[in-house]
Amino acid sequence: MALEPCPLCIMQRVMVIVVGAIALLATLHGPTKMGIQIYGGLVVAAALGGGFLSGRQLWLQSLPADEVPACGPSLDYLMDVFPLTDVLSIVLSGDGSCAEVAWSLFGISIPGWTLLGFIGLLAVGAWQILQPKI
Repeated sequence: MALEPCPLCIMQRVMVIVVGAIALLATLHGPTKMGIQIYGGLVVAAALGGGFLSGRQLWLQSLPADEVPACGPSLDYLMDVFPLTDVLSIVLSGDGSCAEVAWSLFGISIPGWTLLGFIGLLAVGAWQILQPKI
């Protein structure tokens, strides 16, 4: 669909990859009961981080047009010019491109669907913590 991702979209994708990497590592490791709980905790932490990013973007999308922050430079430019801590601060604040709803399905935008996915992943991680099965 040739959609250009905003910085918050990219960060959400990174968090999905982090959750997937944790799950892959857990699968390859074959942990014991305590290990399952630890991996579940890591999944919960990553899903909470991704959910925060999705929620932030949904909040930006809900703002009236006159309150939307101005569009900023691309993520590539930010990574070239600023240190990583400054880039994270700028990305988390969001900008006008993050507030644009470029696609939706059943009235839910991409960060809304991503938030639902993170909620599901959080539930799986919580289940692994509470009911670990070997």
